[in-house]
Amino acid sequence: MTENPQRTARPLRVLAAMSGGVDSAVAAARAVEAGHDVTGVHLALSANPQSFRTGARGCCTIEDSRDARRAADVIGIPFYCWDLAERFREDVVEDFVAEYEAGRTPNPCLRCNEKIKFAALLDKALALGFDAVCTGHYATVVVNEDGTRELHRASDMAKDQSYVLGVLDEKQLAHALFPLGDTVTTKDEIRAEAERRGLAVAKKPDSHDICFIADGDTQGFLAKRLGKAEGDIVDESGTKVGSHDGAYGFTIGQRKGLRIGHPAPDGKPRYVLDISPVNNTVTVGPAEALDVSALTAIRPRWCGSTPAAPGTYTAQLRAHGGETEVFAEVVDGELRVRFTEPVRGVAPGQAIVLYDDTRVVGSATIATTTRATAASV
Repeated sequence: MTENPQRTARPLRVLAAMSGGVDSAVAAARAVEAGHDVTGVHLALSANPQSFRTGARGCCTIEDSRDARRAADVIGIPFYCWDLAERFREDVVEDFVAEYEAGRTPNPCLRCNEKIKFAALLDKALALGFDAVCTGHYATVVVNEDGTRELHRASDMAKDQSYVLGVLDEKQLAHALFPLGDTVTTKDEIRAEAERRGLAVAKKPDSHDICFIADGDTQGFLAKRLGKAEGDIVDESGTKVGSHDGAYGFTIGQRKGLRIGHPAPDGKPRYVLDISPVNNTVTVGPAEALDVSALTAIRPRWCGSTPAAPGTYTAQLRAHGGETEVFAEVVDGELRVRFTEPVRGVAPGQAIVLYDDTRVVGSATIATTTRATAASV
């Protein structure tokens, strides 16, 4: 394998996506330091350009764009703001709402990376003559001797973000730079580096949660979009134990906010086991009923070639989740996965990302799960 592309001798024309946070600012500065010709760009994704960070937890406000511009000025690179709000609304926000309405649990960060940062943004960058897009993600691109590229976990597992990049294909990886991923540094050290570089974002809090839901109230956001839809909460036998204002407001494995008026016969907590948009019913039951032994996932995207034969991998099911060993194979274009040990709380709509050691093999969207003690849902 050769070294990481951001350290190659040939200078590249690089478009640095600058969110207004510390990671993307330091990534842009490191790209400049590596000798590349860098231009900064902030993506205006918010449908309400007048929104500010007050009470918000996202990364798409006017304040963020101003922070990005100030960082670009300090680094000494040209800076632009591109309006991709309509594309973001169609590909990320509307998809998010539709998935919840269908009883699934989407990951909008993966969809944004797939459709916006490494599709809309990258396509535009290449059309303008740039060689690569640079972001502040913690992941590593490795170039093999034959010129093919692989996506690997970041050197620091505590900050690794390869899960949300698992939707990238080899063509997109060929034009992706992640300057933060191949160095083992803590977030405090990244902030200290930003301060040494004179970047005012050094002490800016990290963005978190869903950027287009400023107050973090996902259920409230969905209720405004989908309206009130009263329905039943039932136990595994079909007996009504409560009611709800919309099945879309629940996720598989949820325990809090069920509004069940009386405890289970055994006195143990109950969790969401199934969400049925067809009859607007939410099924609840004991924690052990959440154990999943296998799943089928659709729309696989491979970070390289499609796996030629069944094999053993590790899998990650959540952005901040751990790894679990699986046996996986591709059958008729779908990914079939069996877990070595049952895992709990897997929901249709989530992404499963496969790894071979630190290498990202690819990702797919979970369509169905097989419970360890019940039929598939």
